[in-house]
Amino acid sequence: MITPVEFFIARRYLRAKRKIRFINVISYISIIGIAIGVAALLVALSVFNGFSGVVTSVLIGFDPHLRIEKKGGFGPEEYTQAVEHIQKTGDVHAFAPFVSGKAMLSSGSFNRVVYLKGMDQADVGEVTGLKNRLVLGEIAFRDSSGLPGIVIGLTLADRLAAVVGNDIIVYSPQAIQTAFTGISMPGGMKFRVTGIYESNNKEYDGSYAFISLGDARVVFDAQNRLDGIEVRLQDYKRSEEFKDKLLRSVPAGTVVSTWFDLHKSLYTVMRIERWTGYVLLSLIILVATFNMLGSLTMGVIEKERDISVLQAMGMTRKNISRLFMTEGLFLGIVGTIAGIAIGIVVLYLQMEYNIFPLDTTVYIIPAIPVEIRWSDFLLIGCSSVGLSWLAAWYPAHRAAAIAPAKGLRWE
Repeated sequence: MITPVEFFIARRYLRAKRKIRFINVISYISIIGIAIGVAALLVALSVFNGFSGVVTSVLIGFDPHLRIEKKGGFGPEEYTQAVEHIQKTGDVHAFAPFVSGKAMLSSGSFNRVVYLKGMDQADVGEVTGLKNRLVLGEIAFRDSSGLPGIVIGLTLADRLAAVVGNDIIVYSPQAIQTAFTGISMPGGMKFRVTGIYESNNKEYDGSYAFISLGDARVVFDAQNRLDGIEVRLQDYKRSEEFKDKLLRSVPAGTVVSTWFDLHKSLYTVMRIERWTGYVLLSLIILVATFNMLGSLTMGVIEKERDISVLQAMGMTRKNISRLFMTEGLFLGIVGTIAGIAIGIVVLYLQMEYNIFPLDTTVYIIPAIPVEIRWSDFLLIGCSSVGLSWLAAWYPAHRAAAIAPAKGLRWE
């Protein structure tokens, strides 16, 4: 525990004019370095948080919150049992079965292999974010003439040179395999484009198309099975909790994936980038604390006489050590507070005035996103002050080791 005397002397040492002016310069450089490091860390982590929030909003705005799958698919009885477990778990906004697989879409001379998903027209808009992402047409898996309808992404529509009202031929994997063997010409199923969506995710927009559940069963020859069930919850943040409850009741072999699990590799990369940035920017604070170590060490050399006098007046080595530890702590606190203030100002200006804009023709957002998490402020502040405290340990230990006779020998 720091005593009032130690606090008073440490403060006087910081405010007093030293004989060696260079020590003052190093101390100021240390404070500036800590402030810059803290501010850079806060801004960088807030930007990482902002981009993570944008990615999450795009993904959960289009993807289901949970996907339930089983090897070999669900039969009628298994599907009924799974639905009972889903309804018992609660907090469900909507759920729907699906049949999916890869298929080749052909429009004129353009061909693309995509993921084709079949769902009930009444459920697809509730379980996915498809109805909120339509830019042309509507979700209709039958047009006015009775022809099967298909909803495709904007990127896919561009690659197929297709618009609403155009016809697209869908070839199943079995049909393509038959054509390769030379047994017969591939037989395709004609669909009419009834809607075009834009999810702000180019991978989805160029690789996913939606048709009715019945048509998907025909395309993939899945008359008596369902590939899985997609679930949308009232609160996506409770996905893990819902998953744990569901896994305790569903049969063995059932796989339950949350929205996070579906994109785990992406979030893993983002987490690695975040921690890499944290470590690299922490080096700024580390270098600043080394400067502080040098400043305090030279201060100890300059104050050998003062230390001897204090010891002669009754201060113990422990008191001397805490005195210089307190001085280092002061420097760390001042630099940390200054860095937090700078970081808050920069983040506020970005949130209010978009001082770092982005090209909206390339990106889906107008400016670099930031998201303030006070836990980051607490972590960075504690880390900065802790490093400053550790940097003061060697000078404090050296000061405590000075013998009283050494500083007063020539007095």
